[in-house]
Amino acid sequence: MSIMYSCSVPSFSSISNFQFTYRRPNRIVCSAGASVAELKAVNATEPLLLNAVRGQDVERPPVWLMRQAGRYMKADILTPLPGMNIPFDIVKGKGPIIFDPISTAADVDKVTEFTPEEWVPYVGEALSILRKEVNNEAAVLGFVGAPFTLASYVVEGGSSKHFSKIKRLAFSQPKQFVLHALLQKFATSMASKLWAFKQTRPDLPLILYASGSGGLLERLPLTGVDVVSLDWTVDMAEGRKRLGSDIAVQGNVDPGVLFGSKDFITNRIHDTVKKAGKGKHILNLGHGIVVGTPEENVAHFFEVAKGLKY
Repeated sequence: MSIMYSCSVPSFSSISNFQFTYRRPNRIVCSAGASVAELKAVNATEPLLLNAVRGQDVERPPVWLMRQAGRYMKADILTPLPGMNIPFDIVKGKGPIIFDPISTAADVDKVTEFTPEEWVPYVGEALSILRKEVNNEAAVLGFVGAPFTLASYVVEGGSSKHFSKIKRLAFSQPKQFVLHALLQKFATSMASKLWAFKQTRPDLPLILYASGSGGLLERLPLTGVDVVSLDWTVDMAEGRKRLGSDIAVQGNVDPGVLFGSKDFITNRIHDTVKKAGKGKHILNLGHGIVVGTPEENVAHFFEVAKGLKY
């Protein structure tokens, strides 16, 4: 079983089967008035994450963290770009660098449709190997970059803090049509494969992460996804209330919390899980792991999470 993950931050990864022997002795009660769907009988043959997303009766929330890409793995969501005639490289200390940033209609015309079978057959092969390796002990995630994220990289020429170039395209006449055409190419290439996969495997959950989307939460379920991942700027209880009980949520501990003490990390985990309520919740950060985060604190995050009990 795989999970496609559409996001607005750069990341490409598969879940690892983290194993920790620590079990926290005290039990927590996750009840903060959150609206959750009626729980169903658990399927013991499926990974915990899938059972939780489907609203089955699980003993604790599943947990994983974003942003292994570029930290511990030499891959990210830009993998499809060479197959669309957009060459790039990942430069040490700088991150992804686009050799020929897109700025004109002629540039967009050179962008070709992405065919994963031709350009990245190894991705499917790797996911298949992982699926067999972890069996049902862990879920395997496949990542898909959202169109605006991909467009931001290829227009800016790499990572950006202010996104001034793509904003210039978005708000300048007639340049905005260049951006629209580029977004359409990314949307066509990515979405067609994504929904084809969903049609083949209708039981496959889709997770959507859109950073800074707190003002648009009510619209996100309209995309047809199964899980909305909240960033850390949204209160989990409020997010649950606004999204309703029919959709699962993911998140949303502030990544900065992992720089705190172990007691502080523990308290924030408990607070998030209580606000999320029982069921249909994947414990995660509200964004990717920050560079320099102490690894022992990441380990503690998982130890506490795996010791939780509803």
